[in-house]
Amino acid sequence: MVSVMRHRKLRIITNYFVVSLALADMLVAMFAMTFNASVQMTGRWLFGYFMCDVWNSLDVYFSTSSILHLMCISVDRYWAIVKPLKYPIIMTKRLAAYMLLACWIMPAFISFMPIFMGWYTTEENSMHRQKHPELCEFKVNKVYVIFSSSISFWIPCTIMTLTYFAVFKEANKQEKQMHSRMGNVMLLSHRPSKDLNNLNGELNSAGSSKTLTLNEISTDHLHTPTKDKNIMKMKREHKAARTLGIIMGTFIICWLPFFLWCV
Repeated sequence: MVSVMRHRKLRIITNYFVVSLALADMLVAMFAMTFNASVQMTGRWLFGYFMCDVWNSLDVYFSTSSILHLMCISVDRYWAIVKPLKYPIIMTKRLAAYMLLACWIMPAFISFMPIFMGWYTTEENSMHRQKHPELCEFKVNKVYVIFSSSISFWIPCTIMTLTYFAVFKEANKQEKQMHSRMGNVMLLSHRPSKDLNNLNGELNSAGSSKTLTLNEISTDHLHTPTKDKNIMKMKREHKAARTLGIIMGTFIICWLPFFLWCV
């Protein structure tokens, strides 16, 4: 976060999502894990009925926010790699701000609101909690499980899987095209001048609708600063996509058993 604030070159849309994700993960550690550590050490809930609801709300809120950030990053990478020409037009700072705002507002609808209103649990569990304030158990009803898990995991996970599948498919396609072009350049650069002159003669005598010359062929494959810059940018995009793909895979491995167990 500090690096993005200090260095102007790092202030790109993708990094805004990454910084916001880091903030969400940090808040999970500060507010959710801290309370959980006290329960693990003492074996009981020490902070009363109200703070139990606060803890459960914060846990659901920040965890969901973190997952929604990962989904937004996958969408951002999809547009950057699969639709690179449309990316600057579509993924504007305003759209990124709206997406980040949604990542922080939407989790409230499945955390603070249903938990403090008592919609998330059964009547039996509510009565049990009032009689035993030393316990803080998050027992939920079926409706809440389906609704919250859909927003927290199943919908984001589906979107991430589809976008990253498209990203890796397009990345492999672009990489093959890049290697093919580089191979053509190497072939032309190492071909004897006599053969190249013969190639010109063959092309001119072929009677094609458009006469090609060596200059036209070479110009198409020349390494220009613009082309080199585009290749380097494409390599960076692919590397970032692979890294984020690893993060997404780790995310699914860690969260999938939990949400399968909940449902």
